[in-house]
Amino acid sequence: MTAINRSWRRSGALVAVATAGVFGVGLAAGPAQAHTPVWSVTCTEVQIDLTQYSSQVENTVSVTVDGKDLLPTETFKKEFHKKLELPKHSSELSVRLVVKAGDGDNFSRDETKKAPVCEGESTPPATPPATPTPPATPTPSATPTPSDTPTTATPTPSSSTSSAEVPPAKPTSNSGDLAETGSSSSTPLIAGAAAAVIVAGGGIMWAARKRRSAQH
Repeated sequence: MTAINRSWRRSGALVAVATAGVFGVGLAAGPAQAHTPVWSVTCTEVQIDLTQYSSQVENTVSVTVDGKDLLPTETFKKEFHKKLELPKHSSELSVRLVVKAGDGDNFSRDETKKAPVCEGESTPPATPPATPTPPATPTPSATPTPSDTPTTATPTPSSSTSSAEVPPAKPTSNSGDLAETGSSSSTPLIAGAAAAVIVAGGGIMWAARKRRSAQH
């Protein structure tokens, strides 16, 4: 009986050791299979779902699009969920996800996916460079025509000048007197003197006749 009991004890010990080894291997393999980096890319957005990471260390995640930061480096513990909107694009984009696990580089991820062009958005045709226009050739100035040549107006004699050259007319009297006949103001005196001479001559002739009569 003692030998049998010892045999059973040894068998139980072996089973216990084997069971413990299996559990140990399972526990060791568990963390390696627990990290779940899931992410997807469409024409408009990037969806990131990182689960079952170690909560005892710091993990980081970042996303770039054609080399430009879409998600600057962020730190997370057990899980990370985020939706990122892609910029509008007319050609395919290169999206890169970098996950660094704090509990080992073998759990880290560095993956790249392509973001297609959405329907209705196409690459715009390249605009041809504008052809430089030659400078305009200056045209000679037009020869001034006689009508364009400034002319100097010949001064015409003003009314004041013409009036100065023509002697003014003698004023006429409106009192009804007879018009002058060319005689001067001394004409009445001369006429009076002539009349006196005539009267005197007549007196002399009368006196001479009277003497002749007295003598006869």
